[in-house]
Amino acid sequence: MKDPALPLQGSCRCGAVQFRVTAPPIATMACHCTGCQKMSASAYSLSAAFPVESFELLSGEPVLGGLKGEEIHHYFCPSCMSWMYTRPDALPYMVNIRATMFDQTGWYAPFIETFTREKLSFAETGAPHSFDEFPTVEDIERLTPAFEKEMGRSA
Repeated sequence: MKDPALPLQGSCRCGAVQFRVTAPPIATMACHCTGCQKMSASAYSLSAAFPVESFELLSGEPVLGGLKGEEIHHYFCPSCMSWMYTRPDALPYMVNIRATMFDQTGWYAPFIETFTREKLSFAETGAPHSFDEFPTVEDIERLTPAFEKEMGRSA
C-alpha cells in the first residue's frame, strides 16, 4: 500500500454530496459487524480514517442514518442514501469515510479488520490485523505507527 495522492476527493453515488480530504489516512479498515453488513448490503464495510480537520464537504448536506446513536454518527446522502462516513464520539479527532466513496480507490487496502466474531464464513479481507470486536482507542493508537510504516511514511 502507499498513500493516495492528495487532495483526495469523493462523492455519494448520485454526486449530490461531495467531499475532499487533504491529509493521508490514519488507518484503513474492514468491519464485519452485522450492522455494517446490513448498512452496506455486503459482507463487510470498507473505510479509511482521516484527521477530522482534513475533511471538507464540497457540496450537499449529509443526513444522519443508521442507528442514530449517541456514541456513533453515520452520515448518508439524503438523495441516493449512500452511507458516506461515520463520526465516532470515542475518536473525535477522526472521520471514518467509506472507502468506496472516493473517486480514486487504487491506493486502498484494509489494514485492520474488526468484529470478526460476526464475520461471514467466506469473507476474507487480507487485513494483517484482526479484532473479535471493535478495537479500543489504545489499539488504534498502538497500530498507527505500523500503519504509517506500511504506507511508507516511516522507516
